[in-house]
Amino acid sequence: MTQTSVADEILLDLIHAEIVSYASHSDSNEKKVCLSVIPQIKFLLKYKNLCLCFRLTKDWTRFKDELDTMKFICTELWIAIYKKQIDNLRTNYQGTYLLQDNSFRFLSKMSTGSQYLESAGKYVIFTCGLIRGALSNLGINAIVSTEINTMPVVKFHIQVPQPHN
Repeated sequence: MTQTSVADEILLDLIHAEIVSYASHSDSNEKKVCLSVIPQIKFLLKYKNLCLCFRLTKDWTRFKDELDTMKFICTELWIAIYKKQIDNLRTNYQGTYLLQDNSFRFLSKMSTGSQYLESAGKYVIFTCGLIRGALSNLGINAIVSTEINTMPVVKFHIQVPQPHN
């Protein structure tokens, strides 16, 4: 690992830890606001800053469709951030995508007991905002949600609104 990538890893861990800490120490009303605001903060940060997606795609030809864009998220973007590809991509070809990470970085070191499932949601907030911001920068507005049934498996549900005919 290069010195820059070690620094990037540490910065990612620190910002993620701060978001989780903020979500954990809020009272219940603040927590609801926090859980809905944090993805928006990440979305705005990704939108206003030079997006990693643009740097990763500078030598690529334009994506031909949504599925190509999702494949990019699952491979190039995921590798750049999490040092691995997403494990599974599924679609119904009608604007719904399921990205599954079988060993999500921020849950992989937690106990696999079911008692931790309730608190696991705060560990994926950052990534939901990251996916939403990346897709926005690539011209796709989407709703991103998660499903965590067993640790450390995370399913990211992406819904792209389809135009009415």
